[in-house]
Amino acid sequence: MIVTRLRQMSLMLFAMAVSFIGFFQMFERTAGSFPSEYMMLLGAVAVLFIILWSLLLKFQPYASQSILPCVLLLTGIGITLISRIDQQKGTHVGTRQLIWLFLALVLCCILVICLRDYRVLRRFSYVSMVTGIVLLLSPMIPGLGKTIGGARIWIGIGSYSLQPGEFAKLFIAFFFAAYLFDHRDQLAVGGKKVLGLQLPRIKDLGPIVVVWAMSMGVLVIQRDLGTSLMFFAMFVCMLYVATGRKSWIVIGILAFAAGAVIASRMFAHVDNRIDAWLHPFDAKVYNRQGGSEQLVTGLFGLASGGLMGTGLGQGHPSLTPLANSDFIYSSVGEELGLTGLLAVLALYLVIIASGLITAMKIKDGFGKLLASGLVFTMAVQVFTVVGGITLVIPLTGLTMPFMAAGGSSLIANYILITLLLIISNAANKPEPELTSDTFQYEALAVLRDHELKERAKSAAQTAKDDENQPRHGAHASHAAHAEDAEDAVQATQIEDAPTIMVDDASQPEGLYDAEEQDNRDEQGDWADWRDFAADDDSPATTTSHWPMRGAHAEQVEDAQNQAAQDGNAGTPPTPPAPPQSTPRTVKGGAR
Repeated sequence: MIVTRLRQMSLMLFAMAVSFIGFFQMFERTAGSFPSEYMMLLGAVAVLFIILWSLLLKFQPYASQSILPCVLLLTGIGITLISRIDQQKGTHVGTRQLIWLFLALVLCCILVICLRDYRVLRRFSYVSMVTGIVLLLSPMIPGLGKTIGGARIWIGIGSYSLQPGEFAKLFIAFFFAAYLFDHRDQLAVGGKKVLGLQLPRIKDLGPIVVVWAMSMGVLVIQRDLGTSLMFFAMFVCMLYVATGRKSWIVIGILAFAAGAVIASRMFAHVDNRIDAWLHPFDAKVYNRQGGSEQLVTGLFGLASGGLMGTGLGQGHPSLTPLANSDFIYSSVGEELGLTGLLAVLALYLVIIASGLITAMKIKDGFGKLLASGLVFTMAVQVFTVVGGITLVIPLTGLTMPFMAAGGSSLIANYILITLLLIISNAANKPEPELTSDTFQYEALAVLRDHELKERAKSAAQTAKDDENQPRHGAHASHAAHAEDAEDAVQATQIEDAPTIMVDDASQPEGLYDAEEQDNRDEQGDWADWRDFAADDDSPATTTSHWPMRGAHAEQVEDAQNQAAQDGNAGTPPTPPAPPQSTPRTVKGGAR
């Protein structure tokens, strides 16, 4: 265990060392010295990372240890490039990003301490739904919402802006996980089969229609293609995980494609994004407002980086609009080259793979859906950003998790990662040993409780049957006494069962003889007595203690006589009890 913890700590220290070297190299090339304010902020952030790691070891000891170092390294690369752009533009976005990171780490520490079990989130499914919808639509409130870059997805708080949609995705993920967990059986029922796909029933299309309408509403009202795509993709992926039917994926893709085509015909901003994607180097598209200028500039920045990049502090990433937020991936490609881009994608791949492994390992259905939903949300966000910058898909306006400038995106994604770590702790927790004394005692206790409940249920059913079928007169009295006598006989036979002590068990057991067993069943217990008396050849000695005729037998005879007197008819005579005897020693092995 100590070696494992040291290896995990070494990953954290390695990520911190790489981040510090990047800061030091960049500032030495651009400013000639390391600014003191950055030194203090970086030291405080490093201490908080170590505290968060220590809290995870204490409260979530089985959490995945490969996620947090990757997140730390991605954040370090992002803040390094943001500070690099600040050197060219004379801004202070990097220091604000470190302050947001400090706040995000504090919230993560509180979440690790307070949220011991993620399953408590299932109790607040509809509260999460309402909270997510309110956060998602809050930018539409007059006087509160702000329009930046043509999209109304911000709310203004003094001189700061907050993007509530980043937090809304968390609450909506909670609701989707709880809803699909409760209704997965109905949604998994198939309808007609078309082209090899088992389509769902029409009455089960309600949830996906509602989510599709909500996504289209975000696209229409807020003019935000990225957020609508992220929410709809998250729901479809979680729906596939819940039901296992590929038809939901096909229906989701076709529904969103149809909605995008309709939106491109009705709204100019969506049509401009598609034209910039299809014809980025067209002069008309490049020069018009909202055209492809930003996209083409980012592509030239990627091309100038080449294989190894220009080096930290030696490129010109600030030439690209929004190089520190929407196009920070282009800035990475310019100064770190294709090698840096692949390294960044590899770090995201490790995080996503760890989340998917957690979703596959955990046995709780709600945790499986929640982990997969959170991971798919991050994966879709990374894909849409990278795909938009590299002309794979139209540009959506989303930001790279952990790297892009923006406090709301950074805090929301850190909370997302903390939830993944808490779920991974439950997934990686070892099962109790089946051979341990504690487990065996608990298992026996459970079986005993189950047996007692079954006995109580059987007794209650018997009493109920007796009440439903009452008996009358002497026959009832006779039957009651007969049943009491029979119960007394059975109890006496159980309590006074013979005890046989074998001194030598080295002799092999004889084969089972069906005819001999039938004869024994007919003759009763006296057959065993005769066998013991007749068998005199075995060298082994067996001591047999037969029950003495005592109080139990007298009680049985009294009960039988009483039943015979009350019912005017005696009960069938019982076999005579074996004669009184003292412990005797006979020869022969025990059968």
